[in-house]
Amino acid sequence: ARSFRFREAGGRAGCACRAMATQPEGVFASRMQQAIRYKAEGNQHYKEKRVREAISRYHWALMHLRGLDPSEPAPLQAFGGEKEKLSPEQVELLHSVECDCYNNLAACLLRSERVNYERVRDYSQKVLSRQGDNSKALYRAGVALYHIGDYDQALDHLGRAAHACPNDANVKRLIQQTEQHLNLYHQREKAMYRGMFGK
Repeated sequence: ARSFRFREAGGRAGCACRAMATQPEGVFASRMQQAIRYKAEGNQHYKEKRVREAISRYHWALMHLRGLDPSEPAPLQAFGGEKEKLSPEQVELLHSVECDCYNNLAACLLRSERVNYERVRDYSQKVLSRQGDNSKALYRAGVALYHIGDYDQALDHLGRAAHACPNDANVKRLIQQTEQHLNLYHQREKAMYRGMFGK
């Protein structure tokens, strides 16, 4: 079965080198290099089960990327500052590293002693807004929505994850659990309406 394993650092190393080589050394290159380094450190902390340290590294990586996205307004623009223009390859790399960090943050939170499922959902949705078929983000969003109690949305995300990874046992098991909760909810709802209007 295909498992939802953690995203390794350097999976797009070739892409990163090409993207950062398209323009002379500048803000993008220096901040992207630092972000990739923090992401790699976060991955290592995660492997060694140091979740809090991993979370801090992913946040640091995202802080270094903040303001680089040409589709988002930069704080300095209000004071006459301009963003560095990015090539399509650089934009692709930027979004890829951001998605990796948010996806890995969701994975870290799911391993925390007290899981903040709302935040897991939000981080996973940030990934899905860029990569709608990301199977890891779909599964983690499904887990979060299941525990929040939004079973319809959980089933939707898990169904999409199952389509991407049809042999994954974790997805199948959670789909069954979600369907059971939905059936129980609908049974209680029917019983409630019978009690209200059956007299």
